[in-house]
Amino acid sequence: MPVHWTIDSEAKVFEVTCSGVVQADEIHRMLDVMVGSDALGYRKLFDGSQADTNLGPLDVLHIGVRMRTLHGEGVPLGPLAVVIPADKYPLLSRVLGILASPRRPMRIFTEVDRARRWLNTAAVRRRVPAPQDDVADRANQQSVNC
Repeated sequence: MPVHWTIDSEAKVFEVTCSGVVQADEIHRMLDVMVGSDALGYRKLFDGSQADTNLGPLDVLHIGVRMRTLHGEGVPLGPLAVVIPADKYPLLSRVLGILASPRRPMRIFTEVDRARRWLNTAAVRRRVPAPQDDVADRANQQSVNC
């Protein structure tokens, strides 16, 4: 399978590495895992620098629409670094535009090391949303301390 991911719940990082020819169903499976793992708020690194695809424009549009619906579920989205070869930008530009529309840090890179360094900066790490349980606990603590 050309799409591999790791989830580090302690560091709040969801990292995806693609190699070979990536199919639409593999991207949808990865999105299922991200949602099921409550990792939408994590820092995300999507490394497609070693991948290729034969996705058509309609496949790309379906993936983009699905990602856009994830934005509307009221869940805060974490920072995203996308690594793609420069020659794949024309194919993926619409999906990347959809991903950039929510209020969250996002950058596109051609080198994975630069993407990882950016995700690890203090400014980006501060933008990782607090888990919902932590927010509720802080609200309860504040009301008690008032």
